[in-house]
Amino acid sequence: MIEIEHLTKKFDQFTAVDDLSFTVKEGEVLGFLGPNGAGKSTTMKVITGFLSPTEGRVKIDGHDIISSPIEAKSLIGYLPEGAPSYGDMTTLEFLQFIAQVRGYRGEELKQRVDHVLAEVELVAVCHQTIETLSKGFKRRVGLAQAILHDPKVLILDEPTDGLDPNQKHHVRQLIKNLARDKIVIISTHILEEVSAVCTRAIIIDRGRIVVDGTPADLEAKSRFHQAVSVRLTAAYDLAADLSDVPGIDHIEQDDEDRLSYTILSSGGKPIFHVISELAQSRHWPVSEFHVNKGQLEDVFRTITQGVQ
Repeated sequence: MIEIEHLTKKFDQFTAVDDLSFTVKEGEVLGFLGPNGAGKSTTMKVITGFLSPTEGRVKIDGHDIISSPIEAKSLIGYLPEGAPSYGDMTTLEFLQFIAQVRGYRGEELKQRVDHVLAEVELVAVCHQTIETLSKGFKRRVGLAQAILHDPKVLILDEPTDGLDPNQKHHVRQLIKNLARDKIVIISTHILEEVSAVCTRAIIIDRGRIVVDGTPADLEAKSRFHQAVSVRLTAAYDLAADLSDVPGIDHIEQDDEDRLSYTILSSGGKPIFHVISELAQSRHWPVSEFHVNKGQLEDVFRTITQGVQ
């Protein structure tokens, strides 16, 4: 378990992290979200021991990151922002170096390096210098060094930044597999990442927690939760048919596609069944028809822009 108690980090008069408290248990994948400058990366650097807290404490599986740094850090795999490495080393040389730093030698070192090369799909570039790799491959090298020692805790700062869609899918699946017996914290600005891999999400703004819940909890806060999206094949006056239907807040017409509409629910209550029956009885010229779970981007913008 990761235990964070009243964590504060100040730089002179600027407070980057302001009295954060939360715990993360084994098997959880925590999405750590916030606008630029919210304190995400600073929090991760304190959790991993790269920065000392101004106040508060961090415990990794019972080990205090300040008073027992070796014990705590040995349990952590960390992918920092930007995936820093040694550009003049080949991928293989760099991972062998990291394995040596972690204390591995001989056949065990070879087995661990070979395993992560295969797991993160780096075999094809293992003899290529890191400085010549694409941004996506550099990110995967960073992920490989983070999981090389099979850590109990995995801290990932923007793990899919720079990856193409296929690479993103592979890394997300890898994270899901790793999370079965680990604690994973992912700092990201890619909101689809939360829905794809996270079991829980925390949004921070100005160094403070403003939301803590499951992705479904966050989606339920969206004004689009339970909204019905409709696309027609021909012009039709939906507003006239829906004017006296209870449970509807209002209707939005797409500015670019004038045949597409979003029917918003009042109070996030289910309205799909009622609208479906109405569409069939009035013979709406429908080509697409579905329920919106809610939009994380809408929730994120509302929460972070509304905090004073």
